[in-house]
Amino acid sequence: MATIARHSRNSADIALSSMPPHRHTHSDGPVAVSEDAPNEGPNTFNSPSGSPFRRESREAASLSNVANLEDVPPDGGYGWVCTFCVFMINANTWGVNSAYGVFLDRYMTWESFRDATKFEYAMIGGLSISQALLISPLTALLQKRIGTRLTMLLGAVVVFAGLFSASVASRIWHLFLSFAFCFGWGMGLIYIPAMNLLSPWFSSHRSLAVGFATSGAGLGGLAYSLIAGRLIEVSGIAWTWRILSFTSLAANAVCALLLRERPPSVSSSTAGRANRYSFSPRDFLRIQVFLILCWGFVTEFGYVALWYSLPSYATSIGLNPSQGALVQALLSLGLGFGRPVVGYYSDRVGRINMALCMTLLCGVLCLTVWIPARSYVGLLVFAATAGVVSGTFWSTVNPILAEVVGIAEAGSTYGAICFALVLPTTFGEAIALQLAKGEGMHQFLPSQIFVGSMFLVGSVFLWCLRSWKIFEIERKAEDEQRSVLTDMETAGTAAMREVRSSRWLTPKRLFMPRRV
Repeated sequence: MATIARHSRNSADIALSSMPPHRHTHSDGPVAVSEDAPNEGPNTFNSPSGSPFRRESREAASLSNVANLEDVPPDGGYGWVCTFCVFMINANTWGVNSAYGVFLDRYMTWESFRDATKFEYAMIGGLSISQALLISPLTALLQKRIGTRLTMLLGAVVVFAGLFSASVASRIWHLFLSFAFCFGWGMGLIYIPAMNLLSPWFSSHRSLAVGFATSGAGLGGLAYSLIAGRLIEVSGIAWTWRILSFTSLAANAVCALLLRERPPSVSSSTAGRANRYSFSPRDFLRIQVFLILCWGFVTEFGYVALWYSLPSYATSIGLNPSQGALVQALLSLGLGFGRPVVGYYSDRVGRINMALCMTLLCGVLCLTVWIPARSYVGLLVFAATAGVVSGTFWSTVNPILAEVVGIAEAGSTYGAICFALVLPTTFGEAIALQLAKGEGMHQFLPSQIFVGSMFLVGSVFLWCLRSWKIFEIERKAEDEQRSVLTDMETAGTAAMREVRSSRWLTPKRLFMPRRV
């Protein structure tokens, strides 16, 4: 009996010593034996070498602890309610903003503001987007001070104020203050927090949820472009602005009240609060963040220029304003239906893979379909196809950030990237209109080449990001294989990792067929 007891204790010591640190008991001493157990003596105490039932129970408890530590998202539930709310917020911020292309065409055709230049009209559209991104640091500060819900409600009120005050604009600088700045600030206050709330609710369906939510910008743009075009003809520009202001206020306020942050698990709540609103500018030096920033920076030049130039291009080839508004609406329709499709397949073929293919395809379409489009039908075909792929950055950047920097840092990194995109969103449309020189069908040719080139360059940065991600997957697999090492071996591995880190961009990884 003594021999058996010693053998059991030795087995327990060996088993416990081989367990990972988080599986150890809280005591470093010998395993405690329950005195209340009726049939447990020295020979049958609860050890890894005990009964299969006890061993399975202990493994199940350990897996549960690991799940709690990793904070696995519910992948649905109330997250779908949040998805619909973010969809509506996109429709009533970005969708309303898309309708400015219709207003822009009317302002330029009717010469509504005396001495206003084409450059000034273009700057208003670009500033409305850039101000929404520029305000992201203030948005993060307000979230920390007054909470996410109050921040979004404040944004809904500011959006209303900007749209309503645009209805009484009598000079061009009035439109700058009302739509470009006030509306832009309100859009940033409600849109950025709403998008950051979504990713933590999902894991395997994250891209699908984000794709559906961001499709609100396209479908909202479709609805508001058609509504604005018709209302301008029936009620005039002033009342059109007022109607848009009240509809957006009602929708945004209700959605802000329904949106809910997913509470983190107990084990991750402290880290989550610490990382949620923190971002250091030095993080832009991380290769994965830098590549995503470059991808967004160049493609936003093309995206903003394409979005606001299409109605003006339609007029330049002889179409009437109503046809130009329909072209803009079809671009929004393609965006609305394309983003959920892109999100759905991103979860299956890889988020970086899908973003790369769509960005590349958009550049090709601009150069091969838009340039030859000299008829109404040809322009409608381009608008429908370009709408599907042109907004890929906004529909995939959140899931991609969650993969490359982690969910805890994704929100703050997204806000920092938005802040860095102020320059292209401000000047993208202005550059495109300045490039459009002369008159006739070919005046937009330099702008078309500019837009297509921006998307092609953006796809190159995504190609490099794909290579980095494959390298990171391989590195983690190697580290897992070497998880049990002595201190000397660990130091050697760190030195080897330093050498390998400079080899993430190789022809083999660039062309490797892999789901990333």
